[in-house]
Amino acid sequence: MQSFSIHLSGYKPLPDFKYAIDPSATVITPTISVIVPVHNGGASFRECLQSLMAIAGLVLEVIVVDDGSTDNSGQWAEHAGFTVLRFPSAGGPARARNRGAQVAKGDLLFFVDADVTLTASTIERTLLAFRDRPELAALIGSYDDAPGAPNFLSQYKNLFHHYTHQTGCEEASTFWGACGVIRRDVFWSIGGFDEAYRYPSIEDIDLGYRLKRKGYAIQLNKMVQVKHLKEWRTKSLLRAEVFYRAIPWTELLWRDRQLNNDLNLKHSTRLSILLTYALLTCLVAGFWLPVAWGIALGCALLLLGMNAAVYRFFHKKRGLWFAIRVIPWHWLYFFYCGVAFAAGTLRYHLHNLSKTMPKALS
Repeated sequence: MQSFSIHLSGYKPLPDFKYAIDPSATVITPTISVIVPVHNGGASFRECLQSLMAIAGLVLEVIVVDDGSTDNSGQWAEHAGFTVLRFPSAGGPARARNRGAQVAKGDLLFFVDADVTLTASTIERTLLAFRDRPELAALIGSYDDAPGAPNFLSQYKNLFHHYTHQTGCEEASTFWGACGVIRRDVFWSIGGFDEAYRYPSIEDIDLGYRLKRKGYAIQLNKMVQVKHLKEWRTKSLLRAEVFYRAIPWTELLWRDRQLNNDLNLKHSTRLSILLTYALLTCLVAGFWLPVAWGIALGCALLLLGMNAAVYRFFHKKRGLWFAIRVIPWHWLYFFYCGVAFAAGTLRYHLHNLSKTMPKALS
């Protein structure tokens, strides 16, 4: 068994939380159960545990659901003093989160991923949001602007996620499992996460869409932030973005017709995808019709102009050279979003066709 030790250098306990939030102590503050699904969490999970230990006094409980880990993740969580539930084999974060929610006692279920860290202010701002808006059913936060992994791709991807949430609509249209909070009674009223998602996918988006269909309010609170520690590499990024998120999300969009002008579905993103394909088409056509290269240049300039705010953001955060390196990756993002949308659309309609054909033939 691997040894595990946690050090909280420089950590100072906060004062009694109810007085930190409400000096008069006359407002009842909801209680929080933090739920963390983990499958072979590794070093990132140990950092997550450190951050959870630092805020343990501000929440009612921390529940870790070990989803078939083989790297002693469950033992590390037990050593940290948290409640640990175990599955003998992996079944996905939807099942794990539901299992944690079944035993949770808090008024609010705070779902976080095993590769994020949070701070006292994350908890404080969450409690303030629910205290100030009694009608609020759920809340999602944002990654911060200081991702844990230092390589370019991780910095780009996590900062882009931060930018997307920081510029999103505060009346959110979906839910987010990496930093998402929901009232326990509301969670069970809609049946929790759909356990048909057997791997990390869009189970959180599906939950959010079901919440909105029932008329519940979800807030994107841009001040509730966590740090993402994941190290992205090209293969893992493309696999996750295309096969685990974009394709099943497309099928969900067709099912629920939830094409909101928000987050990854903004009109500017959709137009940028079309411009990317127009650019590629004109570059190829230029070998037979040189004037098409001029049109391609125009498409490229339009893409730069439409997304200038994104590139200014990266310039401000990481400098000019970083922002220049972002551009091809950002355009690649538009390209594979288009591919994934086409693939998801085809799969959705073929699936529906396969269900209707037997009826037509009978």
